[in-house]
Amino acid sequence: MITKICLILFSSVILLSACRAPEGPVRLTADVPEAQGWSMEVVLDGLEHPWSVAWLPNSDMLITERPGRLRWIRDGEMQSDSVSGVPEVFADGQAGLLDVSIHPNFAENGFVYLTYAAGNDDANRTTLARGVFSDGAMNDVQSIFATNVAKTGNQHFGSRIAWLPDTTMLVSIADGGNYIRFDGGWIREQAQNTSNHLGTVVNLTDDGRPKASEYSAVGDASQASASQEDTESSIELPEIWTYGHRNIQGLAVDPVTGAVWSNEHGARGGDELNLLEAGANYGWPIVTYSREYHFPRITRRTSKSGMVDPHVVWTPAQAPSGLAVYHGDAIPEWQGNIFSGGLKSGEVRRIILNGSSISGEEKLTIGARVRDVREGPDGFLYILTDEENGRLIRIVPE
Repeated sequence: MITKICLILFSSVILLSACRAPEGPVRLTADVPEAQGWSMEVVLDGLEHPWSVAWLPNSDMLITERPGRLRWIRDGEMQSDSVSGVPEVFADGQAGLLDVSIHPNFAENGFVYLTYAAGNDDANRTTLARGVFSDGAMNDVQSIFATNVAKTGNQHFGSRIAWLPDTTMLVSIADGGNYIRFDGGWIREQAQNTSNHLGTVVNLTDDGRPKASEYSAVGDASQASASQEDTESSIELPEIWTYGHRNIQGLAVDPVTGAVWSNEHGARGGDELNLLEAGANYGWPIVTYSREYHFPRITRRTSKSGMVDPHVVWTPAQAPSGLAVYHGDAIPEWQGNIFSGGLKSGEVRRIILNGSSISGEEKLTIGARVRDVREGPDGFLYILTDEENGRLIRIVPE
């Protein structure tokens, strides 16, 4: 049996523990070297806890602010008024206005999509709305999808949107929160219950309907990288694409390879980078490297037949956020690499790929909570910082 000695820092106490090397290509990473050859430019500031940025075909930008505003940026200037027609959101803690995404055929239909927390502290749902954007207004706005169960509290909503080549979308939905009771147990246990949307990634058409499943009710081993025969739950809702997730806040489709990558919050440590495949179970909370916030293990299992291992595990926690697969021309040596933001770490991790395997990792120290990471249409990498005076930062060659 191969063993590793893991150094885990909890408060001021260093705990030494022998960790069984997991099955699968899992890298346990803490600190990594600083990436070289880059610097930062502040493009825009004055944003209040921005969450997501998206570009229109004319290079205008739309930026969400978690309290509930959608900002329109033209020629590098924030328009004085926020975009009208944005749905009312439940804004508290992690709840609020979250992702913004542009339809691949925006030039023809003008569709803009928003995810947000709807409801109140006693009953709320991750919700997806669609509207037509024109001249600083969202028109014909409709809620086209919401989780089929309501939860309490202001934690764990997800939620990122990513488009597949068939012009359907993936939307990440979190497990509902920490220390919250639901249906007689902890709400996180619902991530293994595929009769509801908690802890899943759903696959929807552009009008919010479930996309017809391409795998059976218990998953297709030809599509998932792990056999589904040992999983405790079968997939009951046709829109569920993957399940067993805690809180995915970074979701990206590689435009060259078509691979779907996600990053996911653990609890205390154990954050993950995953390669998503339709029908697969990613294990939460049955298998995990993370611990409870009050220190005990959540489970002693880090791997299980029928559940997919992560490609990277981050301990101490990164608190991962936005995710991008870079193919821009601004820094050619970064092409094909994954960039994962960190809220707690205040950095972006550059994850160097060799096919679908990880061959190295570096960090770009930003010095502020990183909420989103995107490649812009100009080929540069862009960062949003989650601050009261949030900034849009462009990464440029040094």
